[in-house]
Amino acid sequence: MKVLATDNIEKEGIEILTKAGFDVVEKGKMSEGELLEVIADYDALLVRSATKVTPSVIEKGEKLKVIGRAGVGLDNIDVESATHRGIIVMNAPEGNTLSAAEHTFALILSMARHIPAACSSLKSGRWDRKKFMGAELFGKTLGIIGLGRIGRRVAHYAKAFGMNVLAYDPYVSQEDVERMEVSLVTLEGVCKQADIITLHLPLTRETQNILSEQCFSMMKDGVMIVNVARGGLFEESVLEKYIRNKKIRAAALDVFCNEPPDCASLMGLDNVIVTPHLGASTKEAQINVARDICQQIADALMHKIIRNAVNVPSIDKEVISLFGGYLTLAEKLGLFLSQTVDRIPEVLTVEYAGEITNYDTGPLRAYFTMGFVERFQKVTYVNAPLFLKEKGVKLVEKKRMSAEQFSNLIVAEAIVDGKSFSVSGTLVASEPRIVGINGYSVEAVPQGAVIVCRNDDVPGIVGHIGRILGEKSVNIASMTMGRKVKGGPAITVLNLDQEIDKQTVNEIGKFPGIRSVQLIRL
Repeated sequence: MKVLATDNIEKEGIEILTKAGFDVVEKGKMSEGELLEVIADYDALLVRSATKVTPSVIEKGEKLKVIGRAGVGLDNIDVESATHRGIIVMNAPEGNTLSAAEHTFALILSMARHIPAACSSLKSGRWDRKKFMGAELFGKTLGIIGLGRIGRRVAHYAKAFGMNVLAYDPYVSQEDVERMEVSLVTLEGVCKQADIITLHLPLTRETQNILSEQCFSMMKDGVMIVNVARGGLFEESVLEKYIRNKKIRAAALDVFCNEPPDCASLMGLDNVIVTPHLGASTKEAQINVARDICQQIADALMHKIIRNAVNVPSIDKEVISLFGGYLTLAEKLGLFLSQTVDRIPEVLTVEYAGEITNYDTGPLRAYFTMGFVERFQKVTYVNAPLFLKEKGVKLVEKKRMSAEQFSNLIVAEAIVDGKSFSVSGTLVASEPRIVGINGYSVEAVPQGAVIVCRNDDVPGIVGHIGRILGEKSVNIASMTMGRKVKGGPAITVLNLDQEIDKQTVNEIGKFPGIRSVQLIRL
C-alpha cells in the first residue's frame, strides 16, 4: 500500500511505515492542484498543518482509507467530506502536549514580567527598570478555556506556580477535574474571574469566536490573554479594541486567523507578544507526533486498530482484546438483518446485554451499522452511520444487565412498515453464533451460505430440504430448528458448504409446510 507524506514529516515516523512494508512517497507542502494530480494512487495521506485537504482532494482520492494529521488541529482537513467517503481521519493529540503547554507558560511569564520589551530596551542601551514593573503569578487566577490534554498540562504547571485555576469545558465532568484541584465554571465565570485567560480548543463551528465581544466586555480590568491553540477563537480586531481601551493589559499570540498574520496594527502594540505558531515547534514534539501518527496509520491499514480517529470510535488492542469476536458478531448480525428485511427500515435498534454493557459499546455499534448498510451501499464503519441518518433511519441503542442464559448477548431489530424483524447472537467457545431469529431459539454459525426457512412444525420438512440439496450435491454443514409450541410456526436454519442458486431456493419453498425461504450470504 502507498502512503503520501507531505509537509516534511520527521524521518523517525516515516521509518515506522517503511519498516512495516508501506511504499512511502515524501513531499514538501503541496498545493491543491498538485495533490489532485497524484492523490488517486494512494491509500493514506499524511500531513501536518500546511497542506490543505479539501473536498476536491478527498473526492479524487479513490483509494484513500486514512488521512493522518501529525499534530492536533484538523482545520486543514475537510473531515465532513472524508466521513462521507468513509475515510478515517486521525490526529496525534499527545505528542505535542508538553511543547504547547510549555510555550503557553513561556508566554504567560513573558507577559507578566515584560520580558520581550525589557530585553529590547536593554539591548538598545536603556536601563528602564521602573518601566517594566511586573506581576507575580502566585495567587493569581488562571482561566483555562478547553481542558483537554494541553489545557490539563497548563493547569498542572499553574498549580506549581501557586495559581488558582478555573476552567471551562462543557465536555468535562466535575468529577474529572476534582483531582486536578481545578474549579469547573461557565465561560462567563472564566471571563469575569480570571486574571489571565488561556485558550486550548480546536477551531470548529462551535468554537469559532467563542470569545465574543460580550465576553471581552465582562472581563476584569487588566486581564491578560494567551492563545497557543488556533486563530479564529476570537476576532483579532475585537482583541485590539480592548487592548487599546486598557481593558486588556496584555496579550500573547502564537496563532492567528490568517497565517502569516495580517493584523499589523495589533502586533505593533507594545503590550502584545507574538510568535509564529511555535507551540508544537520543538524537535521532541515533531518526532513524537510523527511517530504517533505513522504508527496509527500502520495499525489502521494492517490490523484495523483505530486510535485517535475523530470520525469513528477508537478500536485499539484493548478494545479488540475486550470484545474479541463480538465485533465480528455485531457486523454479521447487521449483515444478516439487512438481508432479512431487504429494505431500509424506519427504526434500527441494537441492544447489548450482559458484561459488555460495562464498557463503551461504540465499536460494536460501528461494526453493526457497517454490516447492515453493506447490503445497500459499499461503506466503511466511518460513513455507515451517516448513510442511515441521510436515509432517515432512527438508530437506537439499548443496554440491559441480564443476558438471560448467556454471559453476553447482542440483539438487533429492524422495524419495516410497522413490523419487527430481529436476530440475536453471542459467542460460544469464543466463536460467533446466532441464537435467536424473530423470537425463535436457534444456534447457527453466521458464516457463508445460510438458508432460513419459516415453516410449520410438521413432519417432512427436513427430508424435503435434504433431498433437494442432495440432488444438487450441496452438503449441509449444520442444521438447527426452533419452535415456540408443538405443531405451530417454526424456523429451520441450515449452514451450507456452498451457495445455491435461486432455482434451488424456489424448489425448497414448494413444500406445503414451508411458508418462506431465504438465502443469507454471510
